[in-house]
Amino acid sequence: MSTGFAARRGAAAAALALLAPLAAPAADLEAGRQKAQVCAACHGPGGNSVNPVVPSISGQPAQFITMQLFQFREGNRKDPQMTPLAAGLSNADMNDLAAYFSVQKAASPAHRTAAENVAAAPRLAQQFNCVQCHGRELLGQQHIPRLAGQQHDYLRTQLVGFKAGTRADLDGNMTSAAQALSAADIDVLADYLSGLGSP
Repeated sequence: MSTGFAARRGAAAAALALLAPLAAPAADLEAGRQKAQVCAACHGPGGNSVNPVVPSISGQPAQFITMQLFQFREGNRKDPQMTPLAAGLSNADMNDLAAYFSVQKAASPAHRTAAENVAAAPRLAQQFNCVQCHGRELLGQQHIPRLAGQQHDYLRTQLVGFKAGTRADLDGNMTSAAQALSAADIDVLADYLSGLGSP
């Protein structure tokens, strides 16, 4: 493990320790379901987005959801829709929403990956350490999101943002990893990841 990677991982652990109080109260799934009604307008029923530029949040790790809401609320991550919505969320609201969306079943993706990318992308996912952090099946873990079946345009936009250094990044790992990606690599990975889990 490189010194830079170890330092970033240490910084992420410290940041997560600061967020620990957010997870302290027991989350209320029913309260989360009620609070999530406003989210459906963009993220779809149960968090399954049908808009290619809006992420699906169903089945995402609860810690990841809480952390992203916290970043939007604190202004570290900015979005025209999410920033004002998150501004009024309490810690309990974030925990309830995260608990609710984390147990929602992710819909099978409508995106179909091009055959040539099905062959090429797994090598890229290994080469650029996608599987090291996001898991072997790219389903996410703890504060790291599920990529499998995510909306294509959203994935592509986030990878471009990480490469450009314009996307908020808690520990710097994604910004660092994205520097080596070419525009073609980004297109291949976004196409591949968004189709994972297709029937």
